[in-house]
Formats: sequence, C-alpha cells, structure tokens
Amino acid sequence: MRLLRYLLTIAVLGLLVSFAWTLDRYATGMLTRMLIIGLLAVSVALLTGVAGLPTLGQTAPFLVGAYTTAIMVTHDITVGLWHLLASAGTGAAFALVTAPLVVYARGVVVLMITLALGELTSTIAGQWKSLTHGTDGLTSFADIQPLPGLVDLDTDASKYLYTLAVVGVLVAVVLLVLRSPAGALLRATRDDARRMRASGHPVAGYLTVAYVAAGALAGVAGALLFTVQSYVSPGDGGFDVAALILLAVVIGGATSMVGALVGAGLVVGTRDWIAEAGHAPLLLGLLFIACVYLLPNGLLGEHAALSSLGRLGRRRPPPRIPAQRGPLPSEQEVAR
Repeated sequence: MRLLRYLLTIAVLGLLVSFAWTLDRYATGMLTRMLIIGLLAVSVALLTGVAGLPTLGQTAPFLVGAYTTAIMVTHDITVGLWHLLASAGTGAAFALVTAPLVVYARGVVVLMITLALGELTSTIAGQWKSLTHGTDGLTSFADIQPLPGLVDLDTDASKYLYTLAVVGVLVAVVLLVLRSPAGALLRATRDDARRMRASGHPVAGYLTVAYVAAGALAGVAGALLFTVQSYVSPGDGGFDVAALILLAVVIGGATSMVGALVGAGLVVGTRDWIAEAGHAPLLLGLLFIACVYLLPNGLLGEHAALSSLGRLGRRRPPPRIPAQRGPLPSEQEVAR
C-alpha cells in the first residue's frame, strides 16, 4: 500500500505539472489561485484540525505577507526567494505578537478573537495610505525571478509552476512534521490539554509554535498572491476570504492537509468556474450543506469515507488477549 501511495502521488504531481502546457490561460490562472488559497487553507487546517484552535483570522498574516512582497517589489527587490523568506518572517512575527491573545482561549472565543484580528488588519491596511496606498492597493508589474539568475516569471504557465513548486514543498514539510513526535504532541494537546498540562507539557508553548508556523505559511501564500496578480488590496484579506477558507477546510476535512487543498480546489472552482452565471453563493451554500450532512468529517478528514479507502488493504493485527493469572475459579467457588 505504501508503494501504491507513492505511485499515486507521483502520478498526481505529474498531472499537475502537465497542466502548464495543456490548459489555456484562464484555466491555468484558476489553478494557480486554487493552490494559493489551498496553502492558506492548510494553515487554517493546521490550527483548526490539528491544534484545536478554530480560526477566522489567517487572512491577517496572509495580508501582511502580500504587502511585504509588494513593498519589496516596489523597491526593486525582485527575487522570489527573498519574497518568500521575508513574507514568511513577517507572517510569523505577526502571529508571535498576537499569540497570547489566541493560545489561551478555546472554542468560539478563538473564532471571535481571530476574526477581530483579521478585520483589524484589513482596516489598518485600508487606512495606512502612506505605506499601502489605502483601498487603492499596491500595484507593480516588475519582472520577478524565482531564484537569482533564473528567467523571469512572465507567463501564466511559469507562475503556475512556481506556485506549484512552493506549495508542494511546504505541504510536504507540514506532512512530515505532523507525522513526527511533534505532530503527536500537538494532537494530544488538542484532544486533552488539561491532561497534557498535568503531565508537565508546555501546552501554551506547543500552541504558540503551531500558531507561528501557520502564520508563516499564510505569509508565504500572501507572497504568492502578489507574485501572481501583481496587486494587493485590503479586500484580499476581508471576511469573505476568511469564510471561504474555513469553508474549504470543512469540506476537505479539518484534520487533513491534503483535504484542505482539495476543499480549496472545490470552493474556488465552484466560485470562479462552475458559477459563471452568478449563482456562486448559492452553489457554495449547497456544497457546504451537502458535505456537512453526507460527509461530516470532510472528504479526507479522520474517519472520512475517502480516507478510509487507503486502510482497506492494511492487515490489522489480531486482538490482544490479556494473559490469565492463575486458574479459573470453579462453579462452587463462584457460588460461594
């Protein structure tokens, strides 16, 4: 089964790469937007499904990362690698500063705090005209190179391949970390924080690390956003974007990073492609209701129908029967 999974992953990656030459400009641009929204959804899934911090505020570091890249480009810093590193740093710094407001809260309180952070960041971006140009946004059509000395990202296909490479590497890193003891500690904190705290584990420290890592991922997604569309405005981090990301995570499965990517693809595809006639909100609502009732754990979440298919071929170990201690009591002894 592991070999089959590897072969399936290679086949999917090969198919995604081939889209750069087989699809038209509109479809390629839409796939690029799916990947960017998917990376942002991965950061939300990391907090909501793995760390137990449901969030509506990942648009805040997303917007911070996008403006970081925009300001760098306007100052003639046009290497994509520097954009990614700087945007990841500013997104992580934003998360580190706001972490004390989030990691000590739980449930609906986390949603309200993160929503307030996202709206506050969008409002500040709209009013700080000397830096962000307000609601007009920042625009720059400078040529961007992914690495020093490489060719410019001057076509939709090249921007798509660049985005695919960045998102693929980051998602692979996240999956490796979640399969390590660090991921197990984070899930244990989500399941029973009081027991973990009583065992001597720094629960707040674990959640802070997860929150900062998710902020870095969102910052990178913001950098990719400006690289692709050469424009950023406060509207790119509004409530509608935050709700769209959370919807993608719920549909894909809150505990699955790959599910977050799939959910983002379904949501963006429904909004931008299927609903060209102007009924996107209606179709998104129907999609959400159908997934909640038919797949309450999402498409690829824990115990979901699709994710369980990969476990069908695994051999389950026989049940462990505890060893008996001493001879069984006779009927007379039991009667006594």
